[in-house]
Order: sequence, then structure tokens, then C-alpha cells
Amino acid sequence: MTPSVEQFLGNEIPCYGLLKPEDVQQPLTDLLNEAEEQLTVISRSSEPAQWETVIEPLTSATERLGRLWSAIHHMGAVMDSPQWRELTNNNLEKVSRFWSRLAQDKALFEKTSAITLDPASGQLSESRQRALMNSLRDFRLGGVELNSDAQTAFTERSARLAALSQQFSENLLDSTNASKVLVSHANQLLGLPEAVAQAAKEKAKSEKLDALAVFGLQQPSLIPVLQFADDRPLREEMYSKNARRASELAEEGPDHDNSLLMAEILYLRQQQAKALGFASAAELSLASKMAQSPKQVMEFLLDLAKKARPFAEQDVAELKAFAKTHLALKSLESWDVSYVGEKLRQQKFSFSEDEVRQYFQVQHVLAGLFELVQELFGVELRETSKADFQPTGNASKAQADLAQCPWHPDVRLYSVRRGAETVGYLFLDLYTRPTKRGGAWMDDSRGRRRLASQLQKPVAMLTCNFMPPSEHRPSTISHDDVTTLFHEFGHGLHHLLTEVDELEVSGINGVEWDAVELPSQFMENFCWEWDKLQAMTRHVETGEPLPEDLYQKMMRAKNFQSGLYMLRQIELALFDLRIHHEIVEPDLQKASERIMATLNEVRSQVAVLHPPSFQRFPQSFSHIFAGGYAAGYYSYKWAEVLSADAYSAFEEDPQNYATVGQRFWKEILSKGGSRPAIESFKAFRGREPSPEALLRHSGLLEAA
Repeated sequence: MTPSVEQFLGNEIPCYGLLKPEDVQQPLTDLLNEAEEQLTVISRSSEPAQWETVIEPLTSATERLGRLWSAIHHMGAVMDSPQWRELTNNNLEKVSRFWSRLAQDKALFEKTSAITLDPASGQLSESRQRALMNSLRDFRLGGVELNSDAQTAFTERSARLAALSQQFSENLLDSTNASKVLVSHANQLLGLPEAVAQAAKEKAKSEKLDALAVFGLQQPSLIPVLQFADDRPLREEMYSKNARRASELAEEGPDHDNSLLMAEILYLRQQQAKALGFASAAELSLASKMAQSPKQVMEFLLDLAKKARPFAEQDVAELKAFAKTHLALKSLESWDVSYVGEKLRQQKFSFSEDEVRQYFQVQHVLAGLFELVQELFGVELRETSKADFQPTGNASKAQADLAQCPWHPDVRLYSVRRGAETVGYLFLDLYTRPTKRGGAWMDDSRGRRRLASQLQKPVAMLTCNFMPPSEHRPSTISHDDVTTLFHEFGHGLHHLLTEVDELEVSGINGVEWDAVELPSQFMENFCWEWDKLQAMTRHVETGEPLPEDLYQKMMRAKNFQSGLYMLRQIELALFDLRIHHEIVEPDLQKASERIMATLNEVRSQVAVLHPPSFQRFPQSFSHIFAGGYAAGYYSYKWAEVLSADAYSAFEEDPQNYATVGQRFWKEILSKGGSRPAIESFKAFRGREPSPEALLRHSGLLEAA
């Protein structure tokens, strides 16, 4: 074991900055071999099957391997390099085969079954019983009940799927970075926020380009151009290049085309589902979720679409009329929608998104967020000091430099404290860079687990892609970005504030995928509260907090175009569900064409705006082809019903936030995956969830 990996796995705070690709291969191989040996020992043991003789040693055998492999993936996502890619791709198949071997071990399955059949199992804690139930389900979904030949084929497909998803993600990042839009004339920058235009100019200089400014397709460049740039050809060029990413139409050519990859991913998922006796990959996906069937999810989504559509139609009619009357646009194209929407917002509500952005400096937003978390859940976040950094287990006793724990100079590290006790740690990586994949997400570095008297504390990593500060100006973010930060922080709190001691169901582990968005979407609601906004806003020039008149304008505009947004999310969820339920096509070219055709069918069914024919959205839909949302994108809307209803408890008792917050922590956050999510929700609300709050918050009740 190399010193860097030993410190990473053993220290109180994992040091990502010490990890080098060339130092990780041998420890990974060693951990794989150790885990294989331990699985053999456990499965062949003659000891009576108990939690302590099967589940506990099984978790110990695999946890360190899982953490190191997860770290390799994480470094590839935030510090992409040929070396990290090579390390990942060289080991994908070996690691995938190990997890398949574990899932298909009949002796381990029988031992786990024996524990549940033992009358003494009724004395196990709720969390251990839940972990056992999940384990048996995962054995079955991993192919343990298949015959030998079928297991071999299942394992081969699993390994291939892992490689395809990795390639999909790499292609998307490479295609995003391959495209640039050069600007030669100052008038092309009219309408853009000053900070955005200045960053584009500085980028052109630093890259020694023969241009006044340059824009990449990363979101901090793309979104402001589409929203604010008066120059229509600039908006069109940015939109067009973004819409063609990772496809046969990409600017750089077909080198990063994901068309056949997504087709093969889909076909292999259908084959896996068929092998396990499911009618489709969608049915297989739902086997571990709250929703019971694709039909139930379809009806849920179509019902929401029916309620949202009248509002979306009004939104589009208003956009088109405004574009024609005020902007002399005879047609409303896809590259006009954000721009016209922003101009319409300014006219209707007398403020611009850029005006709002000036009040949201990242450091003050974080301070307000931390204050809220302390008020609601009684925990404090503070930047770490060396006193927090303690070697544990078999780690080297040499104190590592705390500054080496983050993987990049932009990353900040916080301890999460309840009184004098540190309950976990949080890494924040907020700013965009070329080596980081797009979007925002939370990853768990380590889960909470108790072994004897030793408590392993959870560690979470929160990643965003905000525009970084410049030499003369702090980073400011839009209110949408603030909402994104709060969303991901909700995931982090779910992982960090657990009180469950069994790793299998602590934090986000074991939580149904269509409920995992509950805490994240719940946290978004506080971004609209006056006193919370006062605490997190300071104007970048004057230092003044958000004025009440601007806040009132924001509130009046809160549901601006909410019908359009709702339909867009439903469109993506229906598309995801349908392709995983309907398309079983071994001819990859035909499958790729059917994927696009299905998206167009869904748009015909629910959409009120239709993109140009060259748009290749599926080729960049990493949520479902390179993430965990396959036949699960509906989870955002499903969980939004839960989260809006949960937030209503605070609306009903505004004078007792701390009391209600403690109840939310106790019944939902602290429980992790130790019981079904619906039970946690009912324990908090005292009843079944109702969609009324979601419709009310979205301004859609009139059409209900």
C-alpha cells in the first residue's frame, strides 16, 4: 500500500490531493485481491450465519476497495487527465467483474437468507433488517439465481456497460471542450453582463487567440450568452454548437459521437432486464424504487403534464407576442427563448437576472446557507484546522498537511459539528474549469459506520460549475445558481447528518432513488425566504443586502414560465422511461434512430416548444447514460411532491423553524436508508404525501 493511499483510506479526512494516478494502481490491485480472498473465506466459513459473521465482514472486505475506486472516478470527473482516464479504463472491467462475482455468490446469498429466516433476526435493529432486505434484493438483481452460463453473460454485459458509460462521459466532456465561439467585434458583446464579457476577453488573451473574446460551451459561458446577448447570430452559434455536442453533427466531427454508445447501453440494459425476468429495463429499474410500475410513473407524469400544459401554452404565446412586438423577431427560435424570456421578465417585473446576481457573492451565500443549516438542524460548518485532522485505524502516524486534502486550490474543506462533536466533513468544489465535467452533483467519499467502539464519520463532496472569481472581482452567482447550491447541499446533509451506524443504509445509502431528491429539493425552498436572502446577500460594490423592493419583484416573477419548465422536465422523464420500457433493438444504428424518434414523439405529446432538427439532446443526456438515473429521471418530479409537502410543514408553523427542522432531521435526514422513504415522510408529516403543495408552489393550481 503506497503512503498516499494509506493516508487516504486511513485518515480522519481523506487526502485527495496526495493521490497520483501512478501511485494508485498497485493498491487498487491489492485491495481487489484482498476482497476476493475475504469473500472466499466468508462464503466457505462453517460459522452460523449471523450479522457479525456474514454482513459485517463482507462490508469490511469491500468498503476500502469501494472508496478507492470511487476516488478514482471522482478525480476523473473533477481533475480529468489522460492518466486518470487510463487508470479508470484499465481497471473498469476488473472492478465490474468483482462486483458481479459478489452479487452472484450463491453461498453468500444463502447465508444472508439464513440470517433473515432465523427467528433471532426479529431482534435485529430496524436498520439491520432493512440492510438485509436490500442485500437479498441486490443479490437477485445481480443475477445470483441465474444458471452458470447466464451469470457469465450477465457479468460480461455488466462490464461492457461500465465501459460504455465511462466512454459516454469522456466523449461529452471532450466534445464540450472542443468547441469555441470567437468574437471579433465589441458590438457582439452588447447586452452581456460585464463580468461575463470580461472573462471571455481574458480567456482569449490567455489562450493567445486572434479574437476580442472567446466563449466555451461550459455553462458559465453558455447560459449568459443565450440569456443576455443582443447579438442573435452569437446566440445561434452558441446554441447550435451546444445542441450538436457528442453527436455526428458536432463541430469537431464524429470523433466523440455518442449515438451508437447510447444505443448499445440501452440494448444491454434491456438484455440484463430480460435475463432477470423483467419485461423491460424500466421495470428492472423500478424494482428498487418507490414507484411500483412504469404504468404508474407514466400516469403520474401525464397527469402533471395535463395540469401544466395550459400554463405552458400561455407562456409560449406571451413569449412569441413579446418577441414580435418588442424585439422585431418574426419567429421564436430555440436560441431566442432564454433571451426573449429575460427581456420579457425585465419588462413585466422591472428587474434583470444580472441585477439580482450582483447581490449573490459566493462567500456570503455560503455564510447564509451555513447559518440556515445551524438554525434548522443544530449543526455548525467551519473550515477545518489541523486539529481536525487525526490519523485513524492503520494510517500512518505522520500528520499529513491539511492543505493537501483538497484536489484543487479552489476546493474548501469544512467540518460539520454538533456542539463539541464533529459528525462529518464536507469538500466544496464550486468553480468551473476545463478538467471538470459539467453540471452540479454531490458524491459521498465515505459513509458513516460503527465498528465496536470506533465510529467512521461520513465525508461528502459537493461540486458545482460557477464562474470563478477574477483578480479584481469576487465570484457572483445567479439566483438559479443559489438554488442549485442549496439543492446539492441538501444531498450533502442527507449523507452527513445520518445517525445510522450500518454503512449499507446510512446517509444516502439504501435510499430509494425516487426519494433521494427529497432533502435536496426541500432545501431549495429556503432560497425564496426574505430573512434568509437578507442573510446571504451583499451587493458586490456597495455591500448592501438585497433590497425588499427587488425581493418582491423576484417573488412576483417566481413562477414566471413555470409551465414551460414543468413540461420540459416531464418531457425528459417520459423520454427516459419510454426508451427503457419500449426500445429493444440490437441494430445500433436503428436503435439510435428510434431513440431520437421516441424523443420527438414525446415532444409531440407534451411539449409546446420544439427544437430544430439538428439538436441531439440524447447524446449529452449523461444523467441516464452515464449516471444513476436510467428509467429514473422521473425521480425529480416524484420527489418534488414529497419535498414541497415537507416544506409546507415550515409554512404552517413559521415561528418554530428550529422545532420543525429538528423533526425533519430526526425523521428523514438522520434515518438515511434505514426504513422505507414513505415511512420517514409519514413520520415527519403524519400523513401520506399530497401533490397540492407542489402545484401551489409552481403556480399551477388553477389548472388542477
